[in-house]
Amino acid sequence: MKIFHLTSSQHYFYNLLRRADIIVDGSQPWDIRVKNPKLFDRVMAQGTLALGESYMDGWWECEALDQFFYKIMRHGLYKTVCYTPATIRNTINALINNRQNRVRAIDVGRKHYDKDNLLFRLMLDKHMVYSCGYWQNSENLDEAQEAKLDLICRKLHLKPGMRLLDIGCGWGSLLKFAAENYGVEGVGITISREQVDLGRKLCSGLPVQIHQQDYRDLEGTFDAVVSVGMFEHVGYKNYQTFMEVVSNCLDENGLFFLHTIAGNRAARVCDPWFDKYIFPNGMLPSPGQLASAVEEQFIIEDWHNFGIHYDRTLMAWHDNFRRNWPKLKENYDEKFYRMWSYYLLCLAGCFRARYLQVWQVILSPKGRKEGYSSIRCQDCPV
Repeated sequence: MKIFHLTSSQHYFYNLLRRADIIVDGSQPWDIRVKNPKLFDRVMAQGTLALGESYMDGWWECEALDQFFYKIMRHGLYKTVCYTPATIRNTINALINNRQNRVRAIDVGRKHYDKDNLLFRLMLDKHMVYSCGYWQNSENLDEAQEAKLDLICRKLHLKPGMRLLDIGCGWGSLLKFAAENYGVEGVGITISREQVDLGRKLCSGLPVQIHQQDYRDLEGTFDAVVSVGMFEHVGYKNYQTFMEVVSNCLDENGLFFLHTIAGNRAARVCDPWFDKYIFPNGMLPSPGQLASAVEEQFIIEDWHNFGIHYDRTLMAWHDNFRRNWPKLKENYDEKFYRMWSYYLLCLAGCFRARYLQVWQVILSPKGRKEGYSSIRCQDCPV
């Protein structure tokens, strides 16, 4: 909805935020407190990029950032954001170039996943799982992530002696769990050097190999393939290639488990602030984009919306990050603290508002003759 006859950007945003019960300089936890009066001019000119950067610069505060973003997304205020120079530039770039080609693909590894492993050790659970936990019957983050790992193994019908390929394996948490609890042999790939080094140590003594490798260079045949939290970095121009690579690596009787954050509508780029500071060259698939990539490659056996569990996961990560900040601040400054908090709490609010989803999709090359029974709980029979 457009607001006409605006006297100032301040007037515009005061009225806009009020539609979501957000009062500028109000007393509610989700209200924002403005420290620099130039904030609204900056956001008017540069959109969400300026909103995040101005928070990093200390131009505004909010006691409950997660609720602030929940209200913005739930009330659809994101629809009022106009195209900004950053959005236009990134969109044109995505149309002309392959932003996730072999050269660009390593950017996110270097800028995000290669951060000091201490940050992730202190923020994540004991298994070091950097994706959505499963909270159905879990009381804490450790339990939620272990339940998720077990659910994945059960959905893949893993059995002793099977060979499992993990595309985007992180620090090897799933491969380690599957080897220890389901007796499989595993191969994992990641573009992060730091993840490879630590992952090999964590999986030492197990039949698990971890390599620094682009998915386009994969070879060999596996009984099952899994990819958790990596498809967000593939890019729409490479979806078909990704599916072809998986198809070539998967035994004709095997299953492919895809776990990815997703959007409700098609896009070619992610938010400019997230693109610049958190996940460079990332983008989230839509239902149509994923379905199109799967056509003629796989049969969809199951499609599970897992997104309601990510809000609680992100809040648990932020709580760990906040509590452990005294151990981290020697390596990071206050601006990083604000950036990382903004990242985690913004996403928590987006998942809470159901603006973002998480899908767990089970695919088979030719369709299982015996069919596939959907598994949604730890006690469900396989």
